[in-house]
Amino acid sequence: MGATNRYDILAIVLVFMLAIFLENRESFSMLEDETLSYRQIARTYMAPEEEVAPIEDVVLIYTDEAFFEEYDKFPLRRVDLSTIIVRLKSMGAAVIGVDMLLDFNSAYGEDPSLVDALVEAGNVLMVSTAEMVGEEFVSINKSIPKIDEVTISGYSNISSNSTVSEKIVRLRVYPDINESIGEWPFSVRAVIGLLGIEPEEVTLEDNVLSFAGDLEVQLDQFNDLYIDFPLLPHDGSGGTVKLHEVIGISAADILFAEDEEELEDLAFLVEGRIVLIGEVAEVAHDEFETPLGNVFGVEIIASTIATILNGGPLKAASTFVEIAVALVLMLSFIATRNLANPLPRNMSSILILAIYIVGVFYVYVNAGLVLSISYMLIASILSILFINARFYLTEMGQKAQIRDAFGQYLSPDVVADLVKDPEKLSLGGEEREMTAFFSDIAGFSTFSENMTPSELVHVLNDYLTEMCNIIFNARGTVDKFEGDAIIAFWGAPAIQEDHAKLACLATIDMNHALVPLRERWAQEGRPAIKVRMGLNSGTMVVGNMGSAQRMDYTMMGDAVNLAARLEGANKAYGSDLMISEATYKLVKDDVDVRELDVLRVVGKSEPVRVYQLLDRKDQTEGLISDMVIQFDRGMKLYRDGNYKDAMAAFRLALAIAPKDGPSETYIARCGQFIATPPPANWDGIFNLDSKG
Repeated sequence: MGATNRYDILAIVLVFMLAIFLENRESFSMLEDETLSYRQIARTYMAPEEEVAPIEDVVLIYTDEAFFEEYDKFPLRRVDLSTIIVRLKSMGAAVIGVDMLLDFNSAYGEDPSLVDALVEAGNVLMVSTAEMVGEEFVSINKSIPKIDEVTISGYSNISSNSTVSEKIVRLRVYPDINESIGEWPFSVRAVIGLLGIEPEEVTLEDNVLSFAGDLEVQLDQFNDLYIDFPLLPHDGSGGTVKLHEVIGISAADILFAEDEEELEDLAFLVEGRIVLIGEVAEVAHDEFETPLGNVFGVEIIASTIATILNGGPLKAASTFVEIAVALVLMLSFIATRNLANPLPRNMSSILILAIYIVGVFYVYVNAGLVLSISYMLIASILSILFINARFYLTEMGQKAQIRDAFGQYLSPDVVADLVKDPEKLSLGGEEREMTAFFSDIAGFSTFSENMTPSELVHVLNDYLTEMCNIIFNARGTVDKFEGDAIIAFWGAPAIQEDHAKLACLATIDMNHALVPLRERWAQEGRPAIKVRMGLNSGTMVVGNMGSAQRMDYTMMGDAVNLAARLEGANKAYGSDLMISEATYKLVKDDVDVRELDVLRVVGKSEPVRVYQLLDRKDQTEGLISDMVIQFDRGMKLYRDGNYKDAMAAFRLALAIAPKDGPSETYIARCGQFIATPPPANWDGIFNLDSKG
């Protein structure tokens, strides 16, 4: 294959290189996060249960609608928050995290009692928010100073990485914030408290978050932690329960406990664990979209803490692995270029894509390996388009080359007529009753792809010479070649009263001549071909048409266009030779046919009855004759609306002549009409929606 036909390889290489570059910069985080959502859903239901079960080291103390209904006020007052904190400390909580930003003074003067409780507890973690401009840290918003001075804090910027999608799938750790003010994310500070280490013992180097060397969590190139949301049980109504319903205790059970005994009964759920206090009431407006649906902010924090304590089971693939996968994918698509037939080529491409997608899901679910998918998916789709575009343009170029090589040839009869009457060299045309002929090789791309241009010209010379000899011997005129297509006519320049008969007999002979041609090409290793031919008779304009510098002896008119449409209509019926009713009326005593349908071709409003040309009169014998009898019986039943019996008749016809296209077509159509009957007022006319 010449270098000029390899531009698609260059395009594929460039698009995969661009995909790797964009993936490394994460330019389409919205698309990638969406794929992560689907993969996380698959992981929660398909990974081993012990890997995705909610962790036991985190407990939620939540305030919901039921709590506030009993509490009879909103929000939770700080004096009552103090009570909850003190009681949790007495129950043995290792870390008490408060997911409430107390950045304003109490309107009820309750801050002193809260400060006392915080001092007494000594292990309270308050939430803060970091103000960012893009990726640049600007400032931190903490609780009021009197609270901040007696607690530790961590920022909880729960937001999507995408500017378009709001789905939360990862937590970003900002090293600049820690370097500037020593602040870590809320979930990281909670883990520090549980492990009993100092914040200074936590490091972030080379995208690895290390907790004094005892626990290490691999982040991606942007210091993002992929949150491993847990598997939650079904709620019995088609959904799942919320995380706080699995690992949570209502704040009412702590706040309204009447004595120490009640608290002691709950202490085993709290002792030695991270306890998060947060709101899960809709009125708090603290819900976020995640792969598992809408989740409250405190539940996302809990899942993030669990992910860290589990060592960050979801790890981004290294750049080397991403490049290796992209290379294998790219070479696989380039290999499909060796398949000339578009069906197996595109099916192979789809299979490659399917294997890639399944593989990416598999390693995510079972190994926690996060491979980028959206970037390679876009590159793959573009590669398929590039390859198909190259095949299409190559086919068009070959057809143009063939037109240039053969388009100037005329029938010897035309030349002789022009010699006798030079006046016919002038521009102009006349109306004649004629028969137009169109033929085309089906699947020309597959036929031509595996041959060099010289081999293709040689094979087409054989084909066109054989066909044109038959046309010339039947006193027809070859109008032109359009690639592999032959356009011819009978009835001009010399008047031929039997133009329809000559055209039909020549068409039958051409169809017969294809048999030895196919056998010879098969011996030479050439692909088999199928040729579709269409005929129509009627009034046409014929003559020299063009410009003063260049003219062609050609035909035009609606009758010509119909012949072209009938050639293409063969595709819809799996037939090879199709003639119109106008032609059939002129040759019914000279040929054998079978009626195919009454149809409207594209671009025509008037229906036309069409027939398949079989052979010369009374020369259709053997199995074909038996098949036609069954087919005609099926057609009668079909027109009577008896589609079930019609289908049986067509099946019998197909059994007699396997691969008979019209029988297969009507079996399928009857099946459709049985499933969905046509309207009661249907006129029986079938409308073609393409030119073929």
